Amino acid sequence: MLRSLYTASTGMLAQQTQIDTTSNNIANVNTIGYKKQRAEFADLMYQVMEHAGSATSTTTMSPTGIEVGLGVRPTAITKMFSQGNFQETGNNLDLAVTGNGFFQIELPNGNIAYTRNGSFKLDANGTVVNSDGYRLLPEITIPEDATNVDIGIDGTVSVVQAGQTVANQIGQIELTNFINPAGLHALGDNLLINTEASGDPVNGVAGQNGLGQLRQGFVELSNVQLVVELTDLITGQRAYEASSKAIVTSDEMLQTVNQLKR
Repeated sequence: MLRSLYTASTGMLAQQTQIDTTSNNIANVNTIGYKKQRAEFADLMYQVMEHAGSATSTTTMSPTGIEVGLGVRPTAITKMFSQGNFQETGNNLDLAVTGNGFFQIELPNGNIAYTRNGSFKLDANGTVVNSDGYRLLPEITIPEDATNVDIGIDGTVSVVQAGQTVANQIGQIELTNFINPAGLHALGDNLLINTEASGDPVNGVAGQNGLGQLRQGFVELSNVQLVVELTDLITGQRAYEASSKAIVTSDEMLQTVNQLKR
């Protein structure tokens, strides 16, 4: 059987992974805080028919050898944490991180997840929560009679209450960073959790120790660039078609062999 049949099939599977990844990026082009993904590949093992350096005579050797590749495989799908564009919203509870860092979110089971989505809201108790009602940590509760909420670039939260003219500090929003953010596990809903690959979370004040600053009244948009994704979609499609053509060609060669007569 021609090895090209199996080799080309690995190419089709690899390009399917590429197209799946690109499609997910395009689908999330308007998702706040979304970070694009990139599929990465590696060639498979080689069938060595003649080793480089093998003797071709008593005084000469093969300079290159003969090694036939057996295809390709996906090795990783990496999140790219480049900065997305900012969009002004005018909402006092919308926050964008300029630089490194994640917001901490408490899940219903008590575990902590992390996100770049800074679109926050208030629940019935005045607690700052995300769109699913999960609390922002450290917990921030806005007084019912607050007339103005101000969040500084370092995460300091101050409010002016009814009948007062001086703002009172009620808490501070912390950011978290990881030595390897690409190792975070995605839960969906713009949430990530740490793994052994990401390293332990390191909490700190925004603007210090390598953490980014906060911008009130803005959200960070997806860092997906549609032009790049559509180009990747086209190249992935063409590569898929080329691999399928290799299978057709191999099949035609086998058909020719099967039709040989003595």
